[in-house]
Amino acid sequence: MCVDDAYRHCEQIMRSQARNFSFGLRLLPAPKRRALSAVYALARRIDDIADGDGPAGRRLARLSAIRGMLDGTAPARHDLVLVALFEAAGRYPIPLAAFGDLVDGCAADVRGSTYATFDDLVGYCRCVAGSIGRLSLGVFGAEDMEAATPVADALGVALQITNILRDLREDRLAKRIYLPAHDLERFGCTLDVDADGRFSDPPERLAELVRFEADRARDWFATGMRLLPMLDARSAACTATMAGIYRCLLDRIAADPARALASRMSLTTGEKSMVAVHALARARRGS
Repeated sequence: MCVDDAYRHCEQIMRSQARNFSFGLRLLPAPKRRALSAVYALARRIDDIADGDGPAGRRLARLSAIRGMLDGTAPARHDLVLVALFEAAGRYPIPLAAFGDLVDGCAADVRGSTYATFDDLVGYCRCVAGSIGRLSLGVFGAEDMEAATPVADALGVALQITNILRDLREDRLAKRIYLPAHDLERFGCTLDVDADGRFSDPPERLAELVRFEADRARDWFATGMRLLPMLDARSAACTATMAGIYRCLLDRIAADPARALASRMSLTTGEKSMVAVHALARARRGS
């Protein structure tokens, strides 16, 4: 099997499905871009299994099978994504064990896990998004990987909290609640929805809850953005683009919670491109 074909397959997955991720990847040199496309392709597969149809037991079994392929206990056969990923892991110190954390987090989604406290939620975020930060760092590289790893993990947490706030209504309709029970109680919210899919909680309470969680995400962004000076210029520009897109999205959600709760917010392609342009310009200035 041709490794180039495997990478092309992963890049096609990335271009067609990674609306935000792909904007940052364009700023990387080709070898790193290819390696991260392989990371994304497997992460996308894991996420799609968790979100797919069919009995929970079957989805959990498929997640377990992926874990087996990664640790060598199950055959990978002629899997284009794994061919590309294993080749990339031979070039870069990609911590493939972090995919196990992603599988754990997605398995929690399949089981319908909920979170009592914010610390519980952070643990979940570290699994499903901090893991991606650590995997990406393996491709980016850093002079002090020990210092950079927890910072990359923190940036992943910030991105995932933003995702949760963006998808609050969509997740609730899918019978998923990620916000901590302690916070719901504090703001007097249940996140119950009516027959039309509208939240039944008082709008002002929901707005306060969303802004409270957005402030928490900003704190995680502040920590995570310390990663940028630890990276080379193009890796920093890639990271700044992805983080910048999500930070802009977070600010919009906090500015208009009612709109965010009614429909899924996003940035336009032009807006994402501008974030990428500014990130690349800052990287070239070395600031």
